[in-house]
Amino acid sequence: MTASNAAEPGPAPQLGGIPVHKRLLDAAPNLAPAVMARLVEQLPSYGALPSEQLRGETTQAVNRGIRTFIEVLRTGEPPEEAELATIRESSARRADEGIPLEAVVGAYHFGAEACVAQVLSAAEPEDLRDVLLVQRQLLGYLRLVSCAVAAGYVQERQAALGDEQVARQSLLSRLLEGGDPRAAADRAGIRLPPRYLVLSIAMGPHPDELRPEVNHAVAGRRKLRRLRNELQRRTPGVPLSVLSGDGGLALVPDETPAADLGRADRDRLTRLVEELSRMCGAELLVAAAAAAPDGVADAARLVGEVRQVAKASGRGPGLYLLDDVLLEYQLSRPSPASKALAALLGPLAERPELLDTLRTFLACGIDRRQAAARLQVHPNTVDYRLRSATKLTGLDAARGADQLTLRAALAAHDAVRQSEPELG
Repeated sequence: MTASNAAEPGPAPQLGGIPVHKRLLDAAPNLAPAVMARLVEQLPSYGALPSEQLRGETTQAVNRGIRTFIEVLRTGEPPEEAELATIRESSARRADEGIPLEAVVGAYHFGAEACVAQVLSAAEPEDLRDVLLVQRQLLGYLRLVSCAVAAGYVQERQAALGDEQVARQSLLSRLLEGGDPRAAADRAGIRLPPRYLVLSIAMGPHPDELRPEVNHAVAGRRKLRRLRNELQRRTPGVPLSVLSGDGGLALVPDETPAADLGRADRDRLTRLVEELSRMCGAELLVAAAAAAPDGVADAARLVGEVRQVAKASGRGPGLYLLDDVLLEYQLSRPSPASKALAALLGPLAERPELLDTLRTFLACGIDRRQAAARLQVHPNTVDYRLRSATKLTGLDAARGADQLTLRAALAAHDAVRQSEPELG
């Protein structure tokens, strides 16, 4: 690093024939208390510090910053690496104490501004060249100091966030394993809520992920980051999640003691799903249940199954509770009748478009136009496919007597297919 990085080389600036650094050195004993008073008054984070720390380490840091700037004015050279290392270490301690980054940077700016205001008050018109030089050296000093502050702060926060993330994932794992999660919660510094809202999320693609000219990995990460950020913003406590680009699981803390989800809970979760979908720019199909911390493991298994059933039965995006898929859920459970029911759809094995049309038609409440819109085909195409399926299976999706049989056959078909071992 050279002097050109922070200041223009040449004679030290003078005002009225007196070097600026000497003026500042004489004023230094009174500057530090003035800067400290401004910090406490204008930066609430510093005003909340213990008085012992304010009188000790914080005042020392202010004095050191003033002395460093005086040296910059004297030599025209940037702060030495040792001084920048000290600033990084001090900034890391502020990060550990929870002082916001903007307050830490602001403290150095307050100090530098106080220094310049002190010396420039004596400037005359003929001192313009020296005034400009002081301003240039001030900007160079602040640039280097701000970079050092940010580097130390970010490094500490990354380390802390890494430890925090590990502790939170450990708590999540413990909740999903079952058993007593209190020890893991204590390590993570999280108070266990009366219950968690357990969400199993299926996430569709963002439009950018479908565009060939766009980096799909970047688009997927942006989508996921927006989902996580919105989930955090809308959660009063600490949500726990394991999410990827196509969905996953989230635990949302809730202060309601009751385990079951009521109408108000459903409305609130519906709005949450809508907002999450809007913010991440992708369709979401979410299954939800509520459970006390020691019941999260069972609830997670349940919502995973509800999500699979809702998706397999042709449901569109939105929120689903067990009550919404009771019939399909029950019919998807293994039983002696499962294979026989699934066999009813055997004639459609080579015609997946007929199977998809049947599924969608039933999921849309036998509304052919709505089914056509969801399938993105003409309503006449829906009619043609339904007639073809009826001819092959002998079951008519438009006939009330056959609808229950078809729903059962579809649920059994999905359950049998999921239980079959994959080849390869």
